Amino acid sequence: EKPPTERSTPKPEGTRRGLILVHTGDGKGKSTAAFGLALRAFGRQHVHGKKVKIYQFMKVPSARFGEHRAFEQLGLAVEGLGDGFSWKSKDLEHSGQLAREGWQKAKAAIMDGTHFLVVLDEITYPLIYGWLPLDDVLHTLQQRPKDVHVCLTGRRCPPELIEIADTVFTLPLAVADDETRTVLTLLERRDGACGFRIVSRSVAGQGP
Repeated sequence: EKPPTERSTPKPEGTRRGLILVHTGDGKGKSTAAFGLALRAFGRQHVHGKKVKIYQFMKVPSARFGEHRAFEQLGLAVEGLGDGFSWKSKDLEHSGQLAREGWQKAKAAIMDGTHFLVVLDEITYPLIYGWLPLDDVLHTLQQRPKDVHVCLTGRRCPPELIEIADTVFTLPLAVADDETRTVLTLLERRDGACGFRIVSRSVAGQGP
């Protein structure tokens, strides 16, 4: 295939606006992709002049995973709002209360108009567990200032959130056997701009 010498897609025109992005599915990489968005947004603060914040609904405030150590050195704010995996919780009522308190922090950041991007990492779990009111999350996203981008991550995203999202990125599990490895990625733009599937097959051990 020859590389194109002219642009094949029209350059977007019109007023820019904030997007709602959903990263869901059972595969790995949802949070990692959101961190990539946050990193790029943070690197362009000289352009948009606003803050970038990551809220992690299932991580404890003292979590020190790789992203925390790296972002700390850069000055990118990451805040844990929970108390870890639900099966390790000693008091699920308390876990739910932490989620509700955390949501109020995240909601304030979304609505205050000073943020370019707010990442709601693993927010689908407190929604699935009934710890957070879905209606309030939907209303906040729909009423937020027009320039604010919000990225939500986690498995089994409620369909109501998918319905209002601008971009839905689904990461299913890879299916593997002794002879082939199949990886399926679905990227769907809710505004109708694009919607496609990428499927790659390879002989096991030879890469994608």
